[in-house]
Amino acid sequence: MFDLIYREVKMPEEVRIEKPSAELYKGKRKLYCIPLLYAEKNMQRDYSEKVERYWKEVEEHVKKLEKTGKVNKIYHEAIYSVGGEGMKEIEKMSEKSYKLVKSYCEKGAELQPLEDKELFYEFMDWKRCLIIPFNSGKVLNKVLEFYTAASERRYKHVAKRIDETLGKGEVGMLIMSEEDRNNIPFPQDIEIFLVHPPALADIQLWIREQLRRER
Repeated sequence: MFDLIYREVKMPEEVRIEKPSAELYKGKRKLYCIPLLYAEKNMQRDYSEKVERYWKEVEEHVKKLEKTGKVNKIYHEAIYSVGGEGMKEIEKMSEKSYKLVKSYCEKGAELQPLEDKELFYEFMDWKRCLIIPFNSGKVLNKVLEFYTAASERRYKHVAKRIDETLGKGEVGMLIMSEEDRNNIPFPQDIEIFLVHPPALADIQLWIREQLRRER
């Protein structure tokens, strides 16, 4: 929804955690980070099928990770509302992540507002501006300057929100694009767990192949 599907991405190292030691992380704050992937209705069937498999594998991996602690708080990209309003926004945005969030909320987890509304809209508007072809390098540099400044403020806000709402010994689930998540200055005392199921690598290979064909 917010990112172009066809863009080159770096292949992440797959993280497999089959039997995490609960004692090792006892009492620590933990954050399970899930890359947000969309499956638009007009996307190719093979891509949609890969995304479907991806979200199933995400759920399986999170269940394994929960051996270190059950999910208490949920944070979702682009969400600045609480409770039911936040859930409605997720449902409009991403059917797959909505189902995952809904299932964990039904188990007792709480959906937390992650974004500052005005700051998020400012970030998105500058990001959209960068899609426009520029004739003037001066204008491009100015837009990049504003976009970078808004991005940094947004990332700091996200880190602060998580720090303020994730209590001692609690487990959070963050659903956000990898591009943005990699720029968040997470508090040092939060243990970060990256959820990278095998389907993610397949999707990224598919994207790379589409880019190759376009060229």
